[in-house]
Amino acid sequence: SFRDRMESILGYSQEELTAWVKGHSYPGYRVKQIQEWVYRKHIDTWERAGNLPRGLREDLSRDFLLRQGILQEAVECDDQTKKLLLRWQDGALTETVYIPEAERRTVCVSTQVGCPVRCAFCASGLTGLERSLKAGEIVEQLFRVQEQMEPGQRISHVVIMGMGEPLANYENTLRAIRILNAEWGLGIGARHITVSTVGLPSAIRKLAQEPMQITLAVSLHAATDALREQLIPWAVKFKLKELFASIEYYYQQTYREVTLEYILLAGVNASLRDADELARRAKGCRCNVNLINYNEVAQTGFQPAAPE
Repeated sequence: SFRDRMESILGYSQEELTAWVKGHSYPGYRVKQIQEWVYRKHIDTWERAGNLPRGLREDLSRDFLLRQGILQEAVECDDQTKKLLLRWQDGALTETVYIPEAERRTVCVSTQVGCPVRCAFCASGLTGLERSLKAGEIVEQLFRVQEQMEPGQRISHVVIMGMGEPLANYENTLRAIRILNAEWGLGIGARHITVSTVGLPSAIRKLAQEPMQITLAVSLHAATDALREQLIPWAVKFKLKELFASIEYYYQQTYREVTLEYILLAGVNASLRDADELARRAKGCRCNVNLINYNEVAQTGFQPAAPE
């Protein structure tokens, strides 16, 4: 249908919106007004944009969607974490998670429908990759969470570590981050935005050149090439030496310490010997190590490590 071909306003940069406004012969100050309605007042229908003339509202509603997805389900867990299931226009489903803590309001967003990496222990890759999300669909996830929050609360942190490999959807992920970070957008500080990747060295080097102080997290999960290739099929494409060289480059360019994510799997990568290997790797770069106990996925056969 025609609506399926419409674009999300949430994926438009300020320059693109300015070009659209000028192309429709409206004065430039309308750009700021449109952005106020979209990003400050979170309208979900153009009719609510009261100070815009009717003609402009009609043009906007003809060309732009304010929401592309439908909130299919919202589940609240015991720790107040909320999981949202969003259905997109083509029927694809993605999950977004809201994590409220004492000082933080964190949203974990997805960048793809499914995942191409197929990590052995992970549920996201079980069905492979269906498609990548567009920038507007990535940004919309924050709007959907905001609608679930108490009035007056705002999102403080974003972690891009939901479904998918963000750096395999580089352009859309970075476009979304720029909109989340922009003063005219959601105004979330770059230092409060974390991109989690399985570790694509060339994309990490590209990310290091972006003029934003984004936090980088690398899903390491094993400190030897042999074990990592068993857990992460994509690890066959690049050895740890190459990955750690790109991590070092990221630090040199940004002065941002990288987080090494390490999921603990009983009898697989959680022995003292594994700990020594991990320590040796970590000593070679400016990093934090985040040890994560495994959240069991029935189909994979892996078990969480014992507390000790």
